[in-house]
Amino acid sequence: MKSKKVAVTLIAGLLLVLLYGTIFSFSAQDGETSGNISMGVSDSLVKALDFLTGGRMQTDELTDLAVKLEHPIRKTAHFLEYALMGILVYTMLYYPVSGNKRRFWISVLWVIFSAAADELHQLFVPDRAGRIADVILDTCGGITGIWFCSGLYKRFIGKN
Repeated sequence: MKSKKVAVTLIAGLLLVLLYGTIFSFSAQDGETSGNISMGVSDSLVKALDFLTGGRMQTDELTDLAVKLEHPIRKTAHFLEYALMGILVYTMLYYPVSGNKRRFWISVLWVIFSAAADELHQLFVPDRAGRIADVILDTCGGITGIWFCSGLYKRFIGKN
């Protein structure tokens, strides 16, 4: 049983390191590159939605919708990245840190620190800005992931 606990902790930690690498690489992109990627994702999603609904939209309608959805899609990606981070941090800490409340708050502080560090990093990237609103959004995503994971652990593993 102990080796299973160690394995879960190590796998969650490794996945967390990979997630940090992904977040860092996105944050290191200059504003134009980041915007182009976001717009490309938005454009692809709008085209897929159009295809799934019968392909009735004109090119200019597709472009307008993609432009309108780019910002919400970007912010949703922020939220989901940090929700995943919350899940991984909570899982990594599950066995080494006893007590749900303690584990929960350590995980929350970890996510807040990570979000703030990411925004600080963006202050040094051309055409990017560190925003308190993004720290708040990322933290909300992390707390959602932690809350979700905590609930699953309580339900399926026990009250540890």
